Amino acid sequence: MHELKFFFPLFFLTIFPLFTQTRSFDEIFPNLPSSAKAEAFASGGYRKYYEKISSIALAGSGPNSIDPQIIETLLRKQPGFIVESIQVIPGVAGSYTLLDVYNALGKTRSLAGRLYHSFTRNESIPLFEEVTRIESAKKTTAIPDPPRVLSIPHSETIYICLKDVNFGTSYYRGEITQTRYGLCYSLTNFKTLTYLFFPVIKEEKFIAQLYFEPISEGMLIYGLAGADVSDFVSSRIDMASAISKRLAVISLWISEGMINKM
Repeated sequence: MHELKFFFPLFFLTIFPLFTQTRSFDEIFPNLPSSAKAEAFASGGYRKYYEKISSIALAGSGPNSIDPQIIETLLRKQPGFIVESIQVIPGVAGSYTLLDVYNALGKTRSLAGRLYHSFTRNESIPLFEEVTRIESAKKTTAIPDPPRVLSIPHSETIYICLKDVNFGTSYYRGEITQTRYGLCYSLTNFKTLTYLFFPVIKEEKFIAQLYFEPISEGMLIYGLAGADVSDFVSSRIDMASAISKRLAVISLWISEGMINKM
C-alpha cells in the first residue's frame, strides 16, 4: 500500500506534460505588434536583430512566454548580437505534435542541399552541401540517421558535421530537451568556425536555440541565435544576415519534415 501511495503522485508528475493545455499565439506573445504577428504567420516568418544586448526586449521573454531557461542559456554565452525569429506553421489544434518535430529533427541528412539566395553571387545555392550525424565530439565518424520513433526522450545529445558554404566543415553539438509546453533544440559549435581559413567564431561561442510548441493555430517555431565575434570579423562579415539565413533554412527543413512526416 505504501508503494502505491508513492507510485500515483510520481505517475501524475511524469505524465503532466501530456495534459498541459494548448496555448494560443497571443497568450505567448501578448505584446507583439500586429505587423510582427502578421510576419510570424507568413512564409518568411518574423525576425529581429539586436546589437546592444544590454537593451534587448525579446518577444519571447514575457512572464508567460518561452521557457526562460532558453533565453538565459543564450545570454550566458554573452553574444555580441542576437537574432530572434518567430514562425507559425498554420493548422488547427493537434495538427502537429512534438513527436512529429522530434522525428523531423532526426532526419539530419535531409538538411543538405537546401537552397538560399546569395545576393553576392546573385543566385540560389545550397547553404549546407553535406550534413551528417557523427558519433561524438571526439570521434567524428559519420553515423546513419535514426529510424522514426514512437516516443520522445526527456533529453538527448547529438553531434553533427556540416559542410557550410561559408564556414566550411563545421561541427555542432545538438541538445534536445522537453520543457513544460514544448521541445527545445539547442545547437552549439564545439569547434571553431572559419571563413576563408580565418577563425571567425571560437568554439562554444555560437548558440542557436529552437523552441517548438503546439499552439491552437498550429506549430510555433521560436528561434534565438547569437555569436561572439571580434569587431574585425563583424566589420567584414554580415553575421546577422548569415545567422538569419541559417535559422530560416533550418526552420523550413524542420517544418517540411514535420508536415510530410518523412
